[in-house]
Amino acid sequence: MTQRRILVTSALPYANYQLHIGNMLEHIQTNFWVRFQKLRGHKCVSLCADDTHGTAIMISAQQQGIREEELIARMQKAHIDDIAGFDAEYDNFGSTNSPENRALCQEIWAAIRKAGLVVEKEVTQLFDPKAGTFLADRQVKGTCPKCGARDQYGDNCDKCGATYSPADLVDPKSAFTGATPEVRGAVHLFIQIERLHRFLAEWTQSGEHLQPEVANYLAGHFLHEPLRDWDVSRPAPYFGFEIPDSPGNYWYVWFDAPIGYMASTRQWCDAHGEAFDDWWRSEATEIHHFIGKDITYFHTLFWPAMLHSAGFSLPTKVHIHGFLTVGGEKMSKSKGTFIRAATYLEHLDPAYLRYYYASKLGPRVDDLDLNLDEFITKINSDLVGKVVNLASRTAKFVEKTGLAAEYPDDGGLFAQAADEGQTIAEAYEQCDTNRAMRQIMAIADRANQYVEHAQPWVLAKDPAKARQLQDICTVGLNLFRQIAVYLAPVLPRMARQTGELLGRPISHWDEAQTPLLGTPVGRFQHMMTRVDKKQVDAMIEASKQPDESAAVVPAGQPEQGSSSIDSDQPLADVPLAPMCSFDDFQKVDLRVARIVAAEDVPEANKLVHLTLSLGGDKRLNVFAGIKSAYKPEDLVGRLVVCVANLAPRKMKFGTSEGMIVAAVGEGGKSLSLVAPDQGARPGHRVQ
Repeated sequence: MTQRRILVTSALPYANYQLHIGNMLEHIQTNFWVRFQKLRGHKCVSLCADDTHGTAIMISAQQQGIREEELIARMQKAHIDDIAGFDAEYDNFGSTNSPENRALCQEIWAAIRKAGLVVEKEVTQLFDPKAGTFLADRQVKGTCPKCGARDQYGDNCDKCGATYSPADLVDPKSAFTGATPEVRGAVHLFIQIERLHRFLAEWTQSGEHLQPEVANYLAGHFLHEPLRDWDVSRPAPYFGFEIPDSPGNYWYVWFDAPIGYMASTRQWCDAHGEAFDDWWRSEATEIHHFIGKDITYFHTLFWPAMLHSAGFSLPTKVHIHGFLTVGGEKMSKSKGTFIRAATYLEHLDPAYLRYYYASKLGPRVDDLDLNLDEFITKINSDLVGKVVNLASRTAKFVEKTGLAAEYPDDGGLFAQAADEGQTIAEAYEQCDTNRAMRQIMAIADRANQYVEHAQPWVLAKDPAKARQLQDICTVGLNLFRQIAVYLAPVLPRMARQTGELLGRPISHWDEAQTPLLGTPVGRFQHMMTRVDKKQVDAMIEASKQPDESAAVVPAGQPEQGSSSIDSDQPLADVPLAPMCSFDDFQKVDLRVARIVAAEDVPEANKLVHLTLSLGGDKRLNVFAGIKSAYKPEDLVGRLVVCVANLAPRKMKFGTSEGMIVAAVGEGGKSLSLVAPDQGARPGHRVQ
């Protein structure tokens, strides 16, 4: 196999907040891929950094009475500790507030200036009169001017995908003080990325660099019309790098943040005697970014435009994942499901979450739900009941004799698992760890069936069957070691423990192809204990807080009201319908359904084509008028409520066999799917 040179990055965590388990999804997924590449023998370097600039950092430091540098240093240590706690370390973890980042910002800015892409414009910007500062886009919230969705940030709408200026928001509020911002004028610098439209269209639509649904999203939402100029400066006061040729103006955080990938690379190169250009100006190097879908716009349009203009290598692949929900809902502080990384580590083994994420992550931009009951069952069944149990039931019988010198006849089990190594590797390569875990657990099932049938604990009672016992345990432990190799990217601690048990460290993927023979076997040490529901309950209890203000709200999901006094406006907009009889209502069969497929209907302004599963083989074909609020790629896997016994209706685009239930407000501008609570399953009747 030809050795590849691969540079891998994760999106930079912002230095103004502690990491939570939703943030850890990305760092853990990145680590799966990096560990896999290293295990395959490739030269793979993983890099990250803290995103440290912006108004939020400045105001937070002022509120704490410390300098910004002190704040970001404290947070960097906390971030590194949290990430390392989940076995997701990086080869270098830098900071955007570094000399290397300043120098690279200046170099790239000079190239963009030379290309004639920078223009100056008078901008009316929102100013927080209480905080005494201009507000960045994400520091303003209000109602989307395009679709009417409430509580949207000042740069783009999570509901309809529209981009706009913060000044365009309806009823904007400062995220810091809640004050109504004032509109003030200032000169800003813009990059005219529309002049790179053809290049960006070719790069994004090539089929090589982005997931298909991401490429389609960009084509349908941005590239079908001229790209708006990108505002890349902010006036003082601002914590960041001052623009050398524009005194009093600072690079906007989204200009210098992705350059932080390069600055972290330069730090690593300087520490290891490597040439920076071999990593960022070489066709021999692959560059892979792992990010969440909320920052797709910046990484797939602005960032390639910057790299292209400055003559640097473009990303080979941008791997984009969805959001994390817990129990089918956004993470909630009041419910204790907004779980900080440090809180999780105080209560549970990080291997549990690593495996659960691996079992759920696929190659698409799908949201991932952490169902805590399933979490407990999956860990106890798969890892403890199948994998660890395989070693615990065999190792103790060969502590004195070691493994057999020749590999016994196992009916082809080892050879079959070795053959499956390539398909498992392909799944890892494609970020389809869900498929990889299913294949690995199938191997574990076969191995356990072998041991269960052979019953080494019975043979151990008869000294005359010592050779047979050694053979069976040799097979069992070699099958266990194969599984440990295949799981090593996900469970590095178990891989290390396996190496200690069998006297041979796991260091390469190909070690699963050849059985280990004639080596001593150490004393079996417990590798993993069962998850106790009391531990999970204690973690949830420790995470409960009354304040919901900092909770993460995944895109496409409505904010839950925090006020105990609900507005009467919805009823005023749409009065209650005339009463119906109980018998009439009983005719409507409302069922829980899972969206298993969703696609756009290009020729329809409102419709999305859905395939709903009611459980088993029962499917419904539904055309739903929800295009204004939801992107098809964000819908797959979600539970909804549907009218399951509606008479089929022939439409221009096909036959619709049902309806899904949604809440509609603001004169039809606001639309939110009605979702069942935790515990509901496809096919359950709603009554």
